[in-house]
Amino acid sequence: MEFKNLTPNVKIPVLGLGTWGMGGGMRPEHSNDSGQIEAIEYAIQKGITHIDTAEIYGAGHAEELVGAAIAAFDRKKLFITTKVSPQHLFLKSQIKTSVKNSLKRLKTDYIDLYLIHWPNPLAPMRNVMAAFDKLVTKGLVRFVGVSNFSAKQLKSAQKYTKNKIVTNQVHYSLAHRGPENQLLKICQDEKIILTAYSPLEQGRLIYNKFPSLDKIAQKYAKTPAQVALRWLIEKPQVIVIPKSAAKSHIDEIVGSIGWKLGREDIEYLNMTF
Repeated sequence: MEFKNLTPNVKIPVLGLGTWGMGGGMRPEHSNDSGQIEAIEYAIQKGITHIDTAEIYGAGHAEELVGAAIAAFDRKKLFITTKVSPQHLFLKSQIKTSVKNSLKRLKTDYIDLYLIHWPNPLAPMRNVMAAFDKLVTKGLVRFVGVSNFSAKQLKSAQKYTKNKIVTNQVHYSLAHRGPENQLLKICQDEKIILTAYSPLEQGRLIYNKFPSLDKIAQKYAKTPAQVALRWLIEKPQVIVIPKSAAKSHIDEIVGSIGWKLGREDIEYLNMTF
């Protein structure tokens, strides 16, 4: 596995496993629990030790699946990220309840990285970040971050916390370049990890034919998915969390590690997408 600095003293894997859709969408779905637990276990065995989830995924069931999957592994070697929903940001007591429920479902006594899933303009950021600071002080959370925050919202959140915001998790891919307008540079300048979700556009970069992506994939004897992930990983301060519940796809995304794209090929992809 390759790593990038989360802080000067702590590293985070450049490739994590997303879990949106595991255990249901907005409601629990139990029909494939054993298969999804097995997929998460397989990903960890293949070296994907960063697992990303959220309390809203499957109304908490995704966290339960992650908890079941990580039980057989050394917790200290894993990096678990989860998120609090925006409707639970109004009161400090709501945030406290959310994190305790997540800990219970994950069957762990701490969360490595706890994120605000979406900004809530009706919840005072000063109070939200004060609650997050308290979670760190109590040892329930190691690091704090945000998700789906604009550059302005990110700066506002950082203003109100004693702890550094170590990541902003946003939609970013070859086909969705919005973070390049302003956010990516801020993250790079401030040494904040930009965590790219939907880096394969929920499969569209795999199953649709893109001649330029196919051309580069053939040049490196890689798949389009591996090239699309590598294009992101090559960027300073960027990591990726593709979702996969199939062993063959997990094998494929692991193939985005351990090689490099040439500068001319990165520029070619930049121009053709």
